[in-house]
Amino acid sequence: MNDSDLAGDLAAACGRLGLDVTPDAMPRLAAFAASLWSWNERLNLTRHTTPESFAARDVADSLALVPHLAAGERVLDVGTGGGVPGAILAILRPDLRVDLCDSVAKKARAVAEIVKEAGLRVPVHASAAQELVVARAKGPNRFDTLVVRAVAPLEKLLRWFEPLSGSFGRMLVIKGPRWEAEKAEARHQGLGKKVSIRRLASWPLPGSDNESVLLEIKVRAS
Repeated sequence: MNDSDLAGDLAAACGRLGLDVTPDAMPRLAAFAASLWSWNERLNLTRHTTPESFAARDVADSLALVPHLAAGERVLDVGTGGGVPGAILAILRPDLRVDLCDSVAKKARAVAEIVKEAGLRVPVHASAAQELVVARAKGPNRFDTLVVRAVAPLEKLLRWFEPLSGSFGRMLVIKGPRWEAEKAEARHQGLGKKVSIRRLASWPLPGSDNESVLLEIKVRAS
């Protein structure tokens, strides 16, 4: 399948799902998906390898972030894996300044090639997100928002980032139906005292009665 055919299939899938993606974004989404799926044959980067599953999960999750990001925000995709949601955000919102990072070097190298093949100018770092956050805690390169999807339970995320919560603006975390149980477990472990956790949005998980949610985590107001 060439990129033009894939763009058409993605547009049709987004239409069936009611996803509002501008026509000019479709060729870039198709180029990204084609490169991602090609690399996926060598590395396990994604399970969403059809236009329908890519639209229903990767595009839908990325779109859920869009209305909660201000113009020109500097965004870090934590543990990007196959480049989602960061690379898709860069396509849907070219005004954003998006960086991707993954602590697994071979995944970071693959994603760097994927975004290059897709024609995106998105920096990719083979580094733990915590290191980047600390290195950019001050000055114009400070991250406004960390976006997180399918990286770790809330307990781990808070252990990693709550101590650094003054070094970046906030986190936007995509979670599944167990998010409340994860939040309770994190509280039980004594976490979440310095930050607030607020649900911003939810949307259905295709093929189930469950939903995905978008959580905002940021330093508590003094």
